[in-house]
Amino acid sequence: MMTKKRNSLIVVGAALALVLPFIVSNPAHQNYLILVLMFAQIGVAWNILGGYVGQVSLGHVAFFGIGAYTSTALLISVGLSPWIGMLIGGIVAAVFGVMIGWICFRFKGHYFTMATIAVAEIIQVLFTNWEGVGGAVGLYVPMDRQGWGVMVFNSKLPYYYIALGLLCVTLLGNWAIEKSFLGYYFRAIKDEPEAARSLGVSLTAYKLVAIAISSFFTAMGGSFYAQKELFIDPGSVLVTSLSVKMSLVTILGGVGSLFGPLVGSTLLTGIEEATRQFFGGSGMGIDLIIYASIIIIVAIYYPAGVLGWIKHLLRRDAKTEGGA
Repeated sequence: MMTKKRNSLIVVGAALALVLPFIVSNPAHQNYLILVLMFAQIGVAWNILGGYVGQVSLGHVAFFGIGAYTSTALLISVGLSPWIGMLIGGIVAAVFGVMIGWICFRFKGHYFTMATIAVAEIIQVLFTNWEGVGGAVGLYVPMDRQGWGVMVFNSKLPYYYIALGLLCVTLLGNWAIEKSFLGYYFRAIKDEPEAARSLGVSLTAYKLVAIAISSFFTAMGGSFYAQKELFIDPGSVLVTSLSVKMSLVTILGGVGSLFGPLVGSTLLTGIEEATRQFFGGSGMGIDLIIYASIIIIVAIYYPAGVLGWIKHLLRRDAKTEGGA
């Protein structure tokens, strides 16, 4: 019964997502929807490593930035389509992720998290001083051509559907991992690493697989961001706070769950936009205070996140109805 309800909700949600931009015609509101989808997508990507394997990375912005810079630099220098640049950026980020993972996975717990932050900071400094990719000034996406071929549009509508498509592809990748042997290995590494090792599971090898997949999808999100904003610089695509938000949307929505990042992205992006409207600018830091408060509440009372709390309520109601 629960599976049927879940499938029905997925179908209804997918149908609503397809028609929503026609219902919400205001460009500002459409931009909010795009941001929700974008942060949900990179949250789902982060969840592969942080949620399933339990390796909490706060340096994922490095992969996001690599994707953004790779596709943009290839578009500017050789006129390569950003669609192809997006895939190349994902591959470059995956290779870089494996290289970094080989080093960082030697650390455990919070030491691993600290190492990922250090890597992200190093990458930000390198790109800030790399004149070949614009340095601190950044790069502008050429606007001499428009259309699907170059992913440059006057309307928000195409960006919405591209973001939705990326989210669906990333969710499909997560679902495939959950249902495959990788999902079982990842969860075993997270919950009982020593038991997994005793059964012949190579912890380092499968952690490298996880970071490669996670970084690939994260970089694709970075490439999309570059095309949407038409400008990138180290302060926009390599800032540590972006890594924090990737993890927050997953933690709030539900770590290790398929749709948790989507729930978390909807809530956090809504808070961020609301505080900006009410308080102006960046929300005077109010959004950060609310973020921290929510995370503390979730950590204490609902460790499974908002989605886990909703599932708990549904199961309780089902038991109540059964008992009646």
